[in-house]
Amino acid sequence: MTTVSTVATVVAGLIAAAVVVMGASFVRAPGIAADFGIPGTPVEDHAFRSWAQVKGNRDIGAGLLLLVVLVGGSPQLLGAAMVAAAIMPVCDAVTVARAGGPRAAVYGVHAATAAVMVLVGLVLLVS
Repeated sequence: MTTVSTVATVVAGLIAAAVVVMGASFVRAPGIAADFGIPGTPVEDHAFRSWAQVKGNRDIGAGLLLLVVLVGGSPQLLGAAMVAAAIMPVCDAVTVARAGGPRAAVYGVHAATAAVMVLVGLVLLVS
């Protein structure tokens, strides 16, 4: 394994772990959804809090799946999984943009995460 693919693997692991932590945060404290980038988030609304927990559960599952592939799969499989999983932050960026959220959240958080995931995935695919 080259230095570049080792760095890409470490970054993939950090992203996967961060996604699990963020998901757990949404499940534990759905009010954190206000930081997601959607303005006027009704954190006191029970129905909204339930949807935030659904998002958190999705994140936990996605992060764990990436960690399983990291531990048990090849670098190429991890790369393919990272590229495929990048659709989630892309969709999050579109959701925040459609809600009129701040560009910093759209591009600086969600789109940037997707870009890093695709870059890491492509590095691993060719390693």
